[in-house]
Amino acid sequence: MIVAGWLWAVFTIVAAFFQTLRNAMQRELTGGLGTVGATHVRFLFGFPFALIFLLGLALGTDIPLPRPGLEFWPWVIDGAMAQVAATALMLLAMGERSFVVTIAYLKTEPIQVAIFGLIFLGDRVSLPMMAAILIATAGVLVMSIKPGGMVGSWRPTLIGLASGGMFALSAVGYRGAILGLHLRNFVMAATFTLLIGLFMQAVVLSIYLMLRKPAVMLAIARAWKRSLFAGFMGALASQFWFLAFALATAASVRTLALVEVLFAQLVARFAFGQKTSAREALGMVLVVAGVALLIFEY
Repeated sequence: MIVAGWLWAVFTIVAAFFQTLRNAMQRELTGGLGTVGATHVRFLFGFPFALIFLLGLALGTDIPLPRPGLEFWPWVIDGAMAQVAATALMLLAMGERSFVVTIAYLKTEPIQVAIFGLIFLGDRVSLPMMAAILIATAGVLVMSIKPGGMVGSWRPTLIGLASGGMFALSAVGYRGAILGLHLRNFVMAATFTLLIGLFMQAVVLSIYLMLRKPAVMLAIARAWKRSLFAGFMGALASQFWFLAFALATAASVRTLALVEVLFAQLVARFAFGQKTSAREALGMVLVVAGVALLIFEY
């Protein structure tokens, strides 16, 4: 299957845009459903849409469904479970800091992705790529850390950084699962992996909530209209993330994904009424510079 070399970048930017919208929706759901409930929404209501994506692909083409071997399962389990933990930590951090600051802490993830990808997948990280990662990450740190701003803020900082680490492990796990299918068609590999991952996440969290917090499951059912749209946005964002993971290293994808910080600024300004400071503007310039260097190198 012949694929344009720049297609992964398009997939990543589209995914980052939809993920920003999904994060904002989940933030609003957290107040009524709690951290675990809002986390579950993206998986439970995202799964039906992932199933529709896969059925549409299978019925609309002659591509057969994959028959995953043993190599596939450890990777997809890692990707799915690490993402559950990462999302819960992200929403917990959002409850203690502003939307933009939380996203900024999460975006220290690319450095961790580069390390994990090199160790577990052997993904190459050139010097220009590492420079791009460091510049872009410095940008999000400039945006989030201000003089005296860290005083009394270690808890949300550590939660945000831990969430970024779990997202890094999840990204590497999902890329490993996609590659582990050994399919020539990257769209089928990405879509099938997405479906399996969401199924695992929906089942695990549904069982947990029914046993430990049945009232949360009832609250999720009552909020099904808002939850359905959040689930759709989550599934759509994940579909494009997985397509990007199928074509490029996890470090490249997650570094380019830092454009989400720019989208988050727009959401924060127009949805939450938060203004952009000169320091945050400088951080955005660094993010753009790092992203530009990455694309040029790739």
